[in-house]
Amino acid sequence: MAKTKTSPWDAAEHLETDEDMAAYLEAALDDGDPALITAALGDIARAKGMTQIARETGLGRESLYKALSPEGNPEFSTILKVVRALGLKLHADIAQAPL
Repeated sequence: MAKTKTSPWDAAEHLETDEDMAAYLEAALDDGDPALITAALGDIARAKGMTQIARETGLGRESLYKALSPEGNPEFSTILKVVRALGLKLHADIAQAPL
């Protein structure tokens, strides 16, 4: 039986447009898992270019990689700086009450 060769899937390689990036972040926000939201921001930042995002936020590139990893725990101010540098917005909707 032939072995199947696989390679890691990288979301950043598939985020080509601003609309792709906004939809990806929206899906992560809908899930509500802080680690997933942080990782999604990291994927989007890598797709846009981490060096550019670091420059625009005034934060170090290496510290952004660490903060925006699935294991990262960035401060909310860092999240807001990154979202702004990415050209995205966070927004709130009314949650439906459980029945």
